[in-house]
Amino acid sequence: MPRSQKDILAGLAFVGFGAAFAVLSIGYGIGTTVRMGPGYFPFFLGGALVLLGALIIARGFLAGEEGAIGVIPWRAVALILGAIVLFGFTVRGLGLIPSTFVTALMSAFASRRAGVLPTLAIAIGLTVLCVLIFVLALSLRLPLVGTWIRI
Repeated sequence: MPRSQKDILAGLAFVGFGAAFAVLSIGYGIGTTVRMGPGYFPFFLGGALVLLGALIIARGFLAGEEGAIGVIPWRAVALILGAIVLFGFTVRGLGLIPSTFVTALMSAFASRRAGVLPTLAIAIGLTVLCVLIFVLALSLRLPLVGTWIRI
């Protein structure tokens, strides 16, 4: 029976993340439809991810063609995960602007086709967008430039 390993593994990832969200959200109190608790949205979002993952797994088993996984792009995996970890550790100390800029640069360079000018444009654009959304629109108290940088 032909099956697509890519779809099956992707579906399992969706099911795993969805189940984790649903299980962890129970500790926040789900509430009712009329009086939603803080765990209501994550619980149902996790359930939707589990359902979507199950559909993707079924598609993987019913696929008419075999889809092998192929070569794993370890450079891209390392850069994306490293960017997320770096942002988490530096957003308070460096501030939102430098952390977002470096994170966007690292993520963009995960692609082998990334050019320098488009990557800089993306990093600048994402940094400006994050400042507009999180600092101005949502009024989060994130320092634009942190204490690690002396101006």
